[in-house]
Amino acid sequence: MMDITGKIREIAARLLQNGEVDLFMAWEKGDLPFQSKPFFARRVEDVERIIFDEYSIHNLSNALLKFRDRQEKIGLVVKGCDSRGVVRLLEDGQIERERLYIVGVCCPGMKDPLQAMRDYSGFNRNPEAAPLAAKCENCIQPNPVIYDELLGEEQPPRVQGERFARVRELEQLSPDERYRFFEDILSRCIRCYACRQACVACNCRTCIFDETKPQWVGRETSISDNMMYHLVRASHMAGRCIECGECERVCPVNIPLMLINQKLIKDVDNFFGPYEAGMQYVEGAKPPLSVYQENDPDDFI
Repeated sequence: MMDITGKIREIAARLLQNGEVDLFMAWEKGDLPFQSKPFFARRVEDVERIIFDEYSIHNLSNALLKFRDRQEKIGLVVKGCDSRGVVRLLEDGQIERERLYIVGVCCPGMKDPLQAMRDYSGFNRNPEAAPLAAKCENCIQPNPVIYDELLGEEQPPRVQGERFARVRELEQLSPDERYRFFEDILSRCIRCYACRQACVACNCRTCIFDETKPQWVGRETSISDNMMYHLVRASHMAGRCIECGECERVCPVNIPLMLINQKLIKDVDNFFGPYEAGMQYVEGAKPPLSVYQENDPDDFI
């Protein structure tokens, strides 16, 4: 990936030198070989710190929320899932397209630095042995869907077999069996909100779970409050989840959050589709559940 790194540095240097952007978002290397972290270059001299490697897994589109109320022009590198996140923000009116210069990279798949860190901390001292990240194994869009410049060769989708196989297995369970399944996995939740913080679609300025007057969900990690948190959050993701998998990747207790999201993705596609969130940017377009008409049927009420 050294060739991609060199091209990204050239583009970033050109944009900063010409004043076309005020900052350029990419990745830089940390202290350990599997630590590639988001990096904001503001000067041409900073460009030499930019890298793109097999651990550049963080979805940079989420970082755009830090700049939504400012005026800087921003350059950023996006993989396939990252680019769907950019579309998500544009559709939500969180940032303007003219403020962005998007460098797309066709993604060959990333390794999970969290798994590599676990390996490194044990007997396995070879971080290169880390497998492809689980979210990349299930990727349906490795190539950027929105960009101003595109780097790399187009990659095929990596998802294998039935995309919603796990969802269909769950659908076959009885209501009581499904309840016990979710009671078990959600009882592990420590309500750290890492899933919310990593999610580009969680872009409300004030989250319902931070409200205290009224307080919609209790602060304790009881099963009822955990279920309320995850069900409300999942319903907010309906028609909006871009399947980047960051929520599940950063969960410290390994809750299969994408299983819940995929159920809603499947249902939204069935009721409103064919539809895949963030696959293309059409100015003024909104996700299915973000608009309504007064004559919409309401027989379910």
